[in-house]
Amino acid sequence: MPKSPFARLSQTAAILAILSGLGAGMPLPAEAASFDCEKPELAADETAICANRDLNDMDVKMVTTFELITGLLPMGNRGVVQDEQVAWLSKRQACNADLACLRTSYTERLAQLKTVYDMIERPK
Repeated sequence: MPKSPFARLSQTAAILAILSGLGAGMPLPAEAASFDCEKPELAADETAICANRDLNDMDVKMVTTFELITGLLPMGNRGVVQDEQVAWLSKRQACNADLACLRTSYTERLAQLKTVYDMIERPK
C-alpha cells in the first residue's frame, strides 16, 4: 500500500520542530557535530567547531536541514544542492579556526538552505 502524502508532511513537521528547538537552547549531546570530534587529525575548522557550542549547534542545524531538503527534492535538483554543499564545505574549511568567519559561513549556508526549502513545491 503506498504511503500517504501526509506521512512525509508529518515527518517534515517533526524535523522542523527539532530544528526550531536547536535555536531554543534544547540540550544536545557533546558529540553533536556532523563529523567525529574524536578523530585524531581534525582540520582547524573542525577543531574550532568541536570546541565551540554555538558553532557545533549551527553545524547540527545545517546538516539536519541539508538532509531534510535533499530528501524532499527530486533527483536533478538534489544534485545541485549537493554540489553547492561541497562548495560550501571548501569555503568553511578556508576559514580555518576563525570563529567569526565560521559563524558567517554557517549563517550564509543556512539562509541558502532556507531559500531552497521555501521553493519546494508543497501539496495544495
